[in-house]
Amino acid sequence: MTVAAIDLFSDAIRLHEDGHALAGRRSFDPTKAGWQLMAFRAKTDADVHAEEVVSCLDGAIRLYFRGESSGDEEEVRLAAGSAVIVPRGRWHRIELDEPSDIMAITVRRGTRLQKRTED
Repeated sequence: MTVAAIDLFSDAIRLHEDGHALAGRRSFDPTKAGWQLMAFRAKTDADVHAEEVVSCLDGAIRLYFRGESSGDEEEVRLAAGSAVIVPRGRWHRIELDEPSDIMAITVRRGTRLQKRTED
């Protein structure tokens, strides 16, 4: 097996339930099992979506978690080098304080994305 560097800003690492890891194209196919690790550069709020674990590598971001029984949102601020674990099934969105590099580790099976609506 050849060992090579993986550009997480263009590809992803898929971590399978059996412990097998593969690098390749990013996929948000909710029927696939396992986890997906990727990084992305966000210049505007419209560039961000993630599920499960979110880390701010550079810059500064805010995650807003939708309230479980109300329309209220809980805010969590992330500075460069920090991360948050998104509780299973908890809807969330990301807003930028400045352009940021973000890493997400995502459960693929059952993931649902919700399109952003402009306010």
